[in-house]
Amino acid sequence: MSTTMRAAVCVAAGGPEVLQIRDLPVPEVRDGWSLVRVHGAGLNRSELRTRQGHSPSVSFPRVLGIECVGVVADSTDPLLPAGTTVAAVMGEMGRQFDGGYAQYALLPNALLMPVTTTLPWEVLAALPETYLTARGSLDALGITPEGGGRLLIRGGTSSVGWAAAQIAAAHGVEIAATTRNRDKTQALKAAGVDHVLLDDARSLADAVHALWPDGPEHVLDLVGTSTVPDSLRLVRRGGTVCVAGSLSGWLIPDFEPIAMIPTGTRLTAFHSDTLKGSTGQGLLQRIVDEVEAGVYRPGLDRVFALDDIVAAHRRMEADQAIGKTVVLPWADATGACTDG
Repeated sequence: MSTTMRAAVCVAAGGPEVLQIRDLPVPEVRDGWSLVRVHGAGLNRSELRTRQGHSPSVSFPRVLGIECVGVVADSTDPLLPAGTTVAAVMGEMGRQFDGGYAQYALLPNALLMPVTTTLPWEVLAALPETYLTARGSLDALGITPEGGGRLLIRGGTSSVGWAAAQIAAAHGVEIAATTRNRDKTQALKAAGVDHVLLDDARSLADAVHALWPDGPEHVLDLVGTSTVPDSLRLVRRGGTVCVAGSLSGWLIPDFEPIAMIPTGTRLTAFHSDTLKGSTGQGLLQRIVDEVEAGVYRPGLDRVFALDDIVAAHRRMEADQAIGKTVVLPWADATGACTDG
């Protein structure tokens, strides 16, 4: 194995250009940690916000990436021998220690989730953070396979929105999803959405109430802080709003719970850190199995080589993606993998 690797390093807070491709030493394994040869990393909005400087606890330079999939190259855990296919999410990846935007990542053993799969790397890389968040959010909303009901997804063309729509549709839920771009209507329909609504502050409430006069029982808000107060007004009285995205930031300015949360309505949240490591391993394996069986079709937007990480972040920042953007650290400029 080479002693050096290529990585996309965030050298400072700023625009996409602060992500620079560098040659770094391959990390040395230490007690409690394993070295993973990274075959794919899904891009996430939280990484964009960290890159922009909105994560005060993160110091630069840093290799970003809160998730990855790959193969154990060297391990200190006998239950994770070399050659094991694994996934990892959260646990301060790409924040307190270097994450998935590299050819190798040194990760805590407790974060690694062994998976058995025949999926290609780009598809597997689109699953962990996205589908664990989607499934966890629907659980937080109280949506069950037998539950039915009505669900409004705000931020429907995000990767989590796409996954949540597929899962909820399989449960027989009637789904409305929002987008700011009419051109994305067919993509949402393909994910199982029944009603596509334009997320325009002047007309969304009218559109929702025309569809469901009393409002939906469930709102999954993936836009986040800028829309939460509005979502609390849209949900049916006694229903539930779950915040599971940060497309608009992490703080709600001037939040007044008594004034903003209607009596009997629930406001909850889901954070994928809840399902990291062994806690989420079984669920992730079931998701992988369901994808292999054709139950779910991951919304894979575009696959980038590591050299194109700046372009990938620009696409994410411009809200051009429909579904998940993935980086393959071992792919060359043509998209062909050079890792064997």
